[in-house]
Amino acid sequence: MDRRSFHRAGVAAGTGLFAAAAGGRAYAAPAYPGPAYLLPPHAEPAYLAPGYPEPGYPEPGYPDQPYPASAYVVPPRAASYGPVLSDGLAVPWTLMQVAAGDLTVCYAECGPPDGPVVVCLHGWPYDIHSYAEVAPLLAARGYRVLVPYLRGHGRTRFRSDQTPRNAQQAAVARDLVALLDSLGISRALLAGFDWGARTAAIVAALRPERVKALVSVGGYLITDVHAQADPLGAEAEHAWWYQYYFSTERGRRALIDRRLRRDLCRLVWQTVSPTWRFEERVFDRTATAFDNPDYPEIVVHNYRWRLGLAGGERRYDADERRLADRPVITVPTVVLDPALDPFTLPGNGRAYRDRFAGPYLHRTVDGVGHNLPQEAPGEFVRAVLDADRL
Repeated sequence: MDRRSFHRAGVAAGTGLFAAAAGGRAYAAPAYPGPAYLLPPHAEPAYLAPGYPEPGYPEPGYPDQPYPASAYVVPPRAASYGPVLSDGLAVPWTLMQVAAGDLTVCYAECGPPDGPVVVCLHGWPYDIHSYAEVAPLLAARGYRVLVPYLRGHGRTRFRSDQTPRNAQQAAVARDLVALLDSLGISRALLAGFDWGARTAAIVAALRPERVKALVSVGGYLITDVHAQADPLGAEAEHAWWYQYYFSTERGRRALIDRRLRRDLCRLVWQTVSPTWRFEERVFDRTATAFDNPDYPEIVVHNYRWRLGLAGGERRYDADERRLADRPVITVPTVVLDPALDPFTLPGNGRAYRDRFAGPYLHRTVDGVGHNLPQEAPGEFVRAVLDADRL
């Protein structure tokens, strides 16, 4: 099955994939709550202590097993979709909400409740539907799959109006740990791209006892704010145009305007995934997540913070100091590099290889752009299975 046929099959099976019953309530994916949609008020959360809370779980011991040497690289190959498609798309979804740290997190869940946990994390400008085909395929293999809306996206909401709409990397990573805590999950396999890959890598670096394995699209994405001050080559800077746009008041106002916001995000989809011929309804299905009232503030703060143009919160200072040292990730890791992603570094992963000290695989996926889980779900599923076996 070629990529176009696979995509059409995924749309046909996934139209309403997230229209699911949760607690007796039916949620229809295309209908996003309007301004009147409010979560019940909550007291100001007590999750304010600097640094992560001490874990209540023992340090896991990984069995001795052979794994690829540090120079081992899987040769680039085109994605193969057919063998992993036929047994997955009928798995039902449920939309859930849980109080976790600063947020009431909305997440999609599928698969057996007692299965090994995989958390799939989306990026910007995307949402949980980047995993509309990946998650059912994993669930069909016995995994319990969780796909949360990140802060500022979809139905995820801040529990207090007083909480700063902060999107620095340590804050988003703390959200993930809080979600695992709230669901009583001691360890999970983390997989993500863009913001999601950064978030997963941070938790793997700072809290390795909570991470069974890691799948990271794009390699080592932990942000070094000081290094961000150094200019890149012209072509690389051009690919980051929206990062600079959001540093202006003009860019912030564009994110507030619903039509301009959608046009901007659609353009990003087209430019960073040049061969992905998505249908408009596929974009519309995701774009409802951008109507979250906190979306403009979260997106603007994230990119301004990266450039050193916006401050963070003191409660995350300890984490950020550790991240500034570019900590080594020791958990088993599979890195996927999309060949057509303008942000993919040259060299088949050599630029960040020294940041991964555990069992490791690197794979370049030909013909695929930035939104790899949605463009090449078969390759993403294969990476999760490989990571779980390392």
